[in-house]
Amino acid sequence: MPRFSVVIPCFKVQGFLRECLDSVLDQSYRDIEVVAVDDCSPDDCGAILDEYAALDERVRVLHLDENVGLGRARNAGLPHATGDYLIFLDSDDTLTPGALRAMADRLAEADDPDVLVFDYARTYWWGGTRRNVLAQVLAQTDETFTAAERPEILDLLMVVWNKVYRRDFVEREGFTFPPGYYEDTPWTFPVMFAADRIATLDRICLNYRQRRQGNILSTTGRKHFDVHAQYERVFAFLDDRPELAARWRPFLHAKMGEHCLDILSKPDRLPPSDKAEFFRRTAELFRAYRPRGAEIPAELRVLERGVLGYPAYRLRRESGRAGRELERRARQARGSVAGRLGRVRTAVRTRRQVDPDLVVYSAFSHRGVLGDPAAIHRKAREIAPHLRGVWVVRGEEEAASLPPDTEHVILGSADYHRAVERAAFLVNNVNWPYAVPKRPDSVHIHTHQGTPLKYMGADLLGRPGARHGLDVPQMLRRADRWDHSLVAGRYAERMWERAYPCHFTSARTGSPRNDVLVNAGPEAGRRTRERLGVPDGNTVVLYAPPRREYRRGGYVERIDLARLAADLGDGHTLVVRLHPSLADGPARGLGLSELHRRGVVIDATDEPHVEDLMLASDLLITDYSALMFDYVLLDRPVLVHADDWAAYTASRGAYFDITAEAPGHVSRSYRELAWLLASGAWRDEEAARLRSAFRARFCEYEDGRAAERVVRTLLLGEPMPEPGGVPGARTVPDATGHDLLASP
Repeated sequence: MPRFSVVIPCFKVQGFLRECLDSVLDQSYRDIEVVAVDDCSPDDCGAILDEYAALDERVRVLHLDENVGLGRARNAGLPHATGDYLIFLDSDDTLTPGALRAMADRLAEADDPDVLVFDYARTYWWGGTRRNVLAQVLAQTDETFTAAERPEILDLLMVVWNKVYRRDFVEREGFTFPPGYYEDTPWTFPVMFAADRIATLDRICLNYRQRRQGNILSTTGRKHFDVHAQYERVFAFLDDRPELAARWRPFLHAKMGEHCLDILSKPDRLPPSDKAEFFRRTAELFRAYRPRGAEIPAELRVLERGVLGYPAYRLRRESGRAGRELERRARQARGSVAGRLGRVRTAVRTRRQVDPDLVVYSAFSHRGVLGDPAAIHRKAREIAPHLRGVWVVRGEEEAASLPPDTEHVILGSADYHRAVERAAFLVNNVNWPYAVPKRPDSVHIHTHQGTPLKYMGADLLGRPGARHGLDVPQMLRRADRWDHSLVAGRYAERMWERAYPCHFTSARTGSPRNDVLVNAGPEAGRRTRERLGVPDGNTVVLYAPPRREYRRGGYVERIDLARLAADLGDGHTLVVRLHPSLADGPARGLGLSELHRRGVVIDATDEPHVEDLMLASDLLITDYSALMFDYVLLDRPVLVHADDWAAYTASRGAYFDITAEAPGHVSRSYRELAWLLASGAWRDEEAARLRSAFRARFCEYEDGRAAERVVRTLLLGEPMPEPGGVPGARTVPDATGHDLLASP
């Protein structure tokens, strides 16, 4: 008996069916069966299903003699399902990699609940991805519960495909799908009302395809009247369960009203001639099923007036549209006035006297005291205390996280404008907003965020995919304000001057953020390991994947993190840090958050200081992240996992072939990566040689005194000394105090 039975009804989806089936059959979790139902599809769905069944014994195909619709096609597959749990997957949707393993682990952890609710992401035909906006509901508890104990679970989209169902629970309760277009409604509500134990999985397990055409519920027609009959079926279910009716009838009554009014409000659902009839039918049901003594929410009271309420409802909606149009025009007028006032303000600001001791700092789009600007600020307070340092932050949340005694201004505030207008020095690792004036007597110092491997600046003009949403000419106009560009070596100097053909001077200072790495002692990183909960003596593997421009959203799961953690084995801790631009997207919902919760990996994406993570780790695994240029300063091993190098370079472009000039061994498949780790080759003599050559080529100005050099030469005006060079053949102890170059 398999753990999962995946029931897939198919009708006119030949363009999506293979992707759907592959997403199930290629899962690392294999204890499944697929019950595919050909709902008398007129295209090649039946042939595709038979092809897959011939190749994989886990696939069972049922061909129906007539088209019965989505719900009854699922019913046809149910008697053939033998798994412990049922999954109903629509044939144009896909499971995400690792989804079944995550489901199986969560079910075992929750001791086989009746229902498991998991997360999903909408994937749009034009390439966009948007996570379920109520995902936080799934992350609120590890315990099982009933819907009565946590009614907010019913605020989630009430569909069949975002849940896993224990088969004997379904059979005991006699749940089946009715005919019709809103067939999910009389399945999901009764299931959730009746379940004694519900669990949640805070992980995106399914990609919900938003097709440009073909979604029956997004088209216009009288089929939407079917929603009334489906809610009547749910009320009939409650009538047969008095113990449930008292609790859930008022909720269902309000939910029905909200759902029907939502359908009525959509411009593409009902023909205009049918809207009054739909409203009348909704109002009749609303009055007929009103629980005795129930209080009606204000937004639903229009339904109590029946057909007389429809003109008022329509007027309110149309008035809302008119109000939004008036507001849009007002915004345009305000913008025009603001533009004129802005030009006046700029003229006034440039007349204000510059404060020769004022240094304004910002990092990573005003996120806090971070990166190179932070290192410069710390050194300035040490050796030039007369300089007044002021940080720009985005808002009060960022301000609250600043170190004690850090002077700051909020972006856009009056204090902010006064600070950037009067500052003698402006230090940033991101371009300043275009509204920040460049005065002849002020100095702009740009630190960058790392040594470039991928194309940057003007080099992106030939890469339309990589510069999507990026105005390169405007970026270069902002870079025209730079006076100094900090570089870590001559390679970086060449690349930055090529990428930004502007009027700055390259400052051969080294990277201030890396001073802490060059000067690291044997105890460096110990506090970070303790804070992260790394067991004493464990080898810490830091995995840092970059963005992929060939995928909208930027995230491509190249490595199965659960598998990597398992293959590393006891005595190892896997720490994952996503690129900061991926922190707020759907990437963490694709398994990382769930694995972190279960202690399989440590999600360090939100750690503000990446230097601490590098010091706390013993090995870096990355794809093409600029982090490798910094990490080699620790003289600890680096593995480059380059399984999609061709795709990456074709979309983004790279200044050199990292697979030919890597800081360590290169893997082009997970099998190769696993071998490098298991064999100990990751820290052999060849790895040390590659790392030394890489460091010599790219880090020649990194001598541990970069911040001091910036302060003394660029802020205080002292002569620029030649960098001492990065220490050569040295071995920095790893975070556990052991020599990583020792034999495995």
